[in-house]
Amino acid sequence: MKKKNIIIAVLVVCSLLIAGSGGYLVFKAINDKQSDDSYRNLASSYVHMTDPSGMSQENAYTADATSGTGVTYAASSAAPSTVPATTVVPYLPAEQNPVDFQEIQDVENDEIYSWIKVPNTAIDYPVLQSKTSDFFYLDHGVNKQYSFAGAIYSQFCNKTDYSDRVTVLYGHNMNNGSMFATLLNFSDPDFFASNKDIYIYTDNMGYSYEIVSAYYADTSHIMNSHDFSNDDVYKSFLEDVLHPHSISGNVRDGATLDINDRLLILSTCSNSGAERFLVVGKLVAQQPLENAG
Repeated sequence: MKKKNIIIAVLVVCSLLIAGSGGYLVFKAINDKQSDDSYRNLASSYVHMTDPSGMSQENAYTADATSGTGVTYAASSAAPSTVPATTVVPYLPAEQNPVDFQEIQDVENDEIYSWIKVPNTAIDYPVLQSKTSDFFYLDHGVNKQYSFAGAIYSQFCNKTDYSDRVTVLYGHNMNNGSMFATLLNFSDPDFFASNKDIYIYTDNMGYSYEIVSAYYADTSHIMNSHDFSNDDVYKSFLEDVLHPHSISGNVRDGATLDINDRLLILSTCSNSGAERFLVVGKLVAQQPLENAG
């Protein structure tokens, strides 16, 4: 009788664990879908870009990815004294800002400070920086509600005008291909060779970056690990970007970097979760914009 009771108890516990796991997976799936819908609604309501490639977010979810994170606080870094000459940035209707920052900040979240678009990927999102915590948008969406997907964000270490020598943006590697999951496409040499652009929009500027490399790196915090105000440190870092210590890294043919260049680094977890996958862009053009609002 005692043995029978033990077996029944074990079966009950196992059933509860299975039910709990199933409930968690259902909750996560619903949460991910709500997050994805929320970002799509933001893009359709506040962003009006001309995209000659015809690429849509719906057909861009191609990465086979798993979610992951890993970020910490960092100190500030200095900006270079020179920037690329003003040049027309693609996806802009004349000099009109394609993002209505005034309305999106007033209606949705005043911590939205820019928008990122990477052609031929699912990356078409607002970028945020919390005023209170470096980790807030790790697990909160643009509406400041809990979200597995979180948001695309930067940390206190970076200014929100992209004037730092190195700006790092973080995003989850989501199973459904959203957020920064499709960054992993740049690990494919053919995809990397055919796609080189990152576009950033703020309330008064458009920035165009050329992707110079994409590679796996350890999980050390980039900004905390380097004093980018030191020219020698920055020069050494640039060498690492052009010659990454990664057997599966990609570097653009003919790419060059010097200490006057400004970098944008997009960072997400690798599929294994033991590394970060980085896509590094060099600022090549910028254009003043009139706010759409």
